[in-house]
Amino acid sequence: MNMFAGNDASTIKEYIQNVSQDRKDIIIFLDKFIQKAVPDLKPYFATNMLGYGKFQYLDSKKKSQSWPVVALANQKNYISIYVCAIDKQEYLAEKFQDELGKVSVGRSCIRLKKLEDLNLNTLEKVLKLSEKSPGLVGAKSI
Repeated sequence: MNMFAGNDASTIKEYIQNVSQDRKDIIIFLDKFIQKAVPDLKPYFATNMLGYGKFQYLDSKKKSQSWPVVALANQKNYISIYVCAIDKQEYLAEKFQDELGKVSVGRSCIRLKKLEDLNLNTLEKVLKLSEKSPGLVGAKSI
């Protein structure tokens, strides 16, 4: 079962154009918000999501992988902001989950249905911290 909402895009512009009208304004706002908060994390199209910045890590098979530090995705039932960054082996999203608002948080993922449920001040703090400590728990950064 695919959790991503259908989107046949291959560029950022196409991705945003293909988002359903009821979520398009949220995706556009969050895309601009992320770029303003962390301008050094360059935006790019990552499979089925928008990526910002990249880091390299060794996966469980010791293979080098590239992954977005921050990503934005339109899912079937919500919008996800992935913050792939850690502080003392704790994902930043989980570390600040009590301050992020009426959102669901799991490991590196912040899930929301309405923009007003998200505390943007805390999100900005989490994003800025992500620049300093990109990574995944258990992965070896390279």
